[in-house]
Amino acid sequence: MGLADRWGLRAWLRAPGSLSKRLAATGIRFEVQVLRQCVAPLRPQERAALGLPRRGCTVVREVLLRVDGLPLVWARSAVHAAALAGPWKAVKGLGSRPLGHLLYEDPRIHRSELQPRRVTRHGPTRRQMQRQWLAAVGEPAPAQMQWSRNSVFTRHGMQLRVMELFVPEVAKRSPGPLRLKRRR
Repeated sequence: MGLADRWGLRAWLRAPGSLSKRLAATGIRFEVQVLRQCVAPLRPQERAALGLPRRGCTVVREVLLRVDGLPLVWARSAVHAAALAGPWKAVKGLGSRPLGHLLYEDPRIHRSELQPRRVTRHGPTRRQMQRQWLAAVGEPAPAQMQWSRNSVFTRHGMQLRVMELFVPEVAKRSPGPLRLKRRR
């Protein structure tokens, strides 16, 4: 990856606000392809980020974000099942709507600082993404798909973790300034 590509990807990793809206602004058609939404065990980073004990049901949602048919981001969100009966119950009914619509429309939701992170090449997150990518796209995920950003959203003391893993080609698109709705 050249220097310009690295800087372009860095801009995406640090871009505030809704990733869905930023991606949608780079093309004509934006879509969310739900790959899986189910009860699943938390991974160690998720458990640490959410401050949860080893036990308990967790709901995981994994999606591909596509612009003009091209898959650009694989994303995984995780929330403790107890939060689905309370402040995060809308997550259950999202379907193919972007999670960002839920997260940025409510002024009671607060986001942690974005944490760019390189995904372990042979770790469980990478293996899961590769299996789903192959099934959804029909070809292997790009080998250079290594950089993610992680953040935790809090509403009424309950947390939801989001991890977004970018294809290198996203660096060629400008995340640009996004006109956000002003909260009153």
